[in-house]
Amino acid sequence: MGTESESMLQLAAEAFQSNNFDLAADIYECQLACLGDPGGRQELMVMRADALAFGGKFTEAFDAYRQASETERLRPVHLTNLIEYLSSSIGAGGDGRHETPKKGGQVGEAEAEAAAAEAGRPTGAGAAGFGCEDFSCRMCLSFLFEPVTLPCGHCFCKKCLERERKEKERPVKCKECRDDSGVADVPSYRVNVVLSNLLAKWFPSLHQAGRLRREGNALYAERKVEAALDKYNRATLIAPMDHILFSNRSQIHSSLRLYEKALRDAEVACRLVPHWSKGHVRKAQALVSLGRTEEALREYLVCLSIEPDCRLANVEAHRLLCDLLAPVTAQVPERISDYSNAHMSFRAHVKNSIGVSTPAQIFRPGPLSGPAPPAPERPECGEVKDQGKPDHSFLLKRKHRSAEEEEQEDGEGHERRDDHKRVKSDPEAADQLSTAAGGALDPTDLECSLCMRLFYEPVTTPCGHTFCLRCLERCLDHNPKCPLCKEELSEYMVQRPYCKTVLTQNLISKYLPSELMERQKIHQEELAELSNLNKNVPIFVCTMAFPTVPCPLHIFEPCYRLMIRRCIETGTNSFGMCLGDNLKGFADYGCLLEIGDVKVFSDGRSVVNTVGMRRFKVIQHSERDGYNMADIEYLEDVKVEGLAERELHALHDAVYDQAVVWVNSLKAEQKERIEGHFGAMPQKDPELQESPNGPSWCWWLLAVLPLEGRAQLPFLALTSLKDRLSGIRKVLLFMAHSRHR
Repeated sequence: MGTESESMLQLAAEAFQSNNFDLAADIYECQLACLGDPGGRQELMVMRADALAFGGKFTEAFDAYRQASETERLRPVHLTNLIEYLSSSIGAGGDGRHETPKKGGQVGEAEAEAAAAEAGRPTGAGAAGFGCEDFSCRMCLSFLFEPVTLPCGHCFCKKCLERERKEKERPVKCKECRDDSGVADVPSYRVNVVLSNLLAKWFPSLHQAGRLRREGNALYAERKVEAALDKYNRATLIAPMDHILFSNRSQIHSSLRLYEKALRDAEVACRLVPHWSKGHVRKAQALVSLGRTEEALREYLVCLSIEPDCRLANVEAHRLLCDLLAPVTAQVPERISDYSNAHMSFRAHVKNSIGVSTPAQIFRPGPLSGPAPPAPERPECGEVKDQGKPDHSFLLKRKHRSAEEEEQEDGEGHERRDDHKRVKSDPEAADQLSTAAGGALDPTDLECSLCMRLFYEPVTTPCGHTFCLRCLERCLDHNPKCPLCKEELSEYMVQRPYCKTVLTQNLISKYLPSELMERQKIHQEELAELSNLNKNVPIFVCTMAFPTVPCPLHIFEPCYRLMIRRCIETGTNSFGMCLGDNLKGFADYGCLLEIGDVKVFSDGRSVVNTVGMRRFKVIQHSERDGYNMADIEYLEDVKVEGLAERELHALHDAVYDQAVVWVNSLKAEQKERIEGHFGAMPQKDPELQESPNGPSWCWWLLAVLPLEGRAQLPFLALTSLKDRLSGIRKVLLFMAHSRHR
């Protein structure tokens, strides 16, 4: 019997996971009828209630939860699925039927944002209550105060990052790109100096409000609540569209037990930015303090629909729901006698306030401007207008408001209307802010302190200083420290390529388009000059290099770091390699190398893997930024025909066989070392004169033969394959003669 029951429960679980909630509910109901042990009934009743809820049968589901609570008070774990059902009903605006809940009853953060986008809710900082999204923080949706730039290039308020890291107790992910590399080190990141000064200059009132908020927070932490309230009162006068000010002032009012004022401030915050989860948390906390439990539950569920991993909202929603579903004791006999009507009344209230039947109406996205929606009529003394009968359960969960409180609320009507006016002026504020930014902008505010020109591809270091990307890289070639404050940047250098500071780049594009075009033109001209592979070709003066032969290089000198980076930026990925010359600086002949890959170390050194491409002759020497350059012309072998071609083939085969004999005569460890560095000896080419450089095995052999660079250089200059083969044969004969002696 036990095995059969387990099989049925497994089948019910599978039906639930497959979204066949009706079948799951039926199976659980059958199992309840057969179950004799009262100890296991509650779990089955909760599972049946979950299936009914996710199947859209909320009336039956609620009745099932109630019956389960009569067996024993429900614990938070029992209500996880119900909480998800209610919060997702608000967030998704569905038809009452829901997908299977995630493990643990929580929706993932990425899925929540996708759902928000689908439902039309803003997920970015565009909803910023102060009215201008260009200068808003993606976390708090308010004015960007003390901006910190993350390694990914996105900016957030410093306090927002610190709070997020503390509350989540895990590495913070960028709210824009979801990147979490380096975000765990938020405390070591400093305020972006350029942006902070810029925003303070453009928006002095908002910046002043931010300073007052910071001072108020410090006073509140010191338990100087009245002084903190004074700071916030001044801040709200300066920035009446900043929802964070009202949210934080709501908490201060709660600390002073001014719960009606706390609720009013929280409502203003929610009207300014409806999709900011913390505003709904503040509102819920004020409602709980006022004894309005069901409305508080709704706010916590709204918060969870916006931010599913909000731990506080999750815990409080579970607690409130447990209280509402708790069995009523014998101390209130009238509650038991009218339980049926009370339950219907409560269900109707939850459906209407939470939006189970039509959740989209409750949480429909709309413009932030315009008059605030009128507050819903609230029955007094805990009554609910449902079938004309009072719901006694509300009397148990809600405090009576005294006549004094009613009077106080009437007296504050003017202040409430003022709050409505503030919300109404939102578009106007946005226009003023944009105009202020455009009018106050001076191109010198966005100049690189290294090149003294407009930022081009601006990047910000962890110490908060901003430079042009190429200016910073050139400085780091010489010293792994910030050019301004001298802070060590070795770890930052490992993160290459550096990400541009998105906000700074966007501000330049939007407000300085003509200056940016001029700056781009200069940059493009520089790249065009550097990308010519006949004139001003960069020359690495080091060793001999040959066509088709690998040539790994260890780069550590600053000038060559710059040279390699420019070769990659221009897209040529090429530079010349020449031997040094005491008189001219470098030899008249060399080989063009192509960059394969680059591995950069924390101290700026790098290993560059290259391979030889074409031979060239130097026409003119020059220098640029510390490294050599040259105008060059490329060399090709002269082709022969007829008898000369047949003689060339015979010579080629003879020298190739001679080379194979020499290679095979090497010791095993020598041969292994050569092949590990240069690869195995290439086979004979099918077409002898097809390549302008001749057979590749010739160059491989010249690279591995124990010859000095000066002895190898003449082979590079030869344009006759016959002469090159003859020279190789003489070297091989000499090597063989030396070995026999």
